[in-house]
Amino acid sequence: MRLTDNDFQLFDLPEQQAQERAGIDARWKALQAEVHPDRFAAEGAAAQHLAMQWAMRVNEAHQRLRDPLRRAAYLCELRGAPVQAENNTQMPAAFLMQQMEWREALDDADGEAALQALDGDAAQAETTALATLQRLLDDANDAFAAASLVRALMFIQRFRADIDQRLAALDA
Repeated sequence: MRLTDNDFQLFDLPEQQAQERAGIDARWKALQAEVHPDRFAAEGAAAQHLAMQWAMRVNEAHQRLRDPLRRAAYLCELRGAPVQAENNTQMPAAFLMQQMEWREALDDADGEAALQALDGDAAQAETTALATLQRLLDDANDAFAAASLVRALMFIQRFRADIDQRLAALDA
């Protein structure tokens, strides 16, 4: 292991979108057991400091790999197609129309049932987009199309979070 290894190399996983969460979590636990700073207490401050760097690196990689959207964005970056969500908001026209329709529906939603139905639609779109994302990255090796889809998925996740906030406000 080297600190410069990418997350997949660090976790000894194939560089692909399709991953088993249980496998990622198991590898994280094993790596944490290897690099935990407490294991190096008798070796002095320098060894503990290095172990702390390793533990942080392993935790960072785990956070990226366990989340399908973050994993996809990371794969896009590794393949030369960074998502650049803060600078690149380009989306297909059909998705932009869908966003506008969802936002209007959210503004018009007048109760829990309407919000739940809207969340169901967004959840289905998210599931479909994640499956497409996996095909783009693992089968078609099209990181540029995948990066565009990652940006769309980021919107869907933010939209679902907005729905959750509206639902929580109803409970308050």
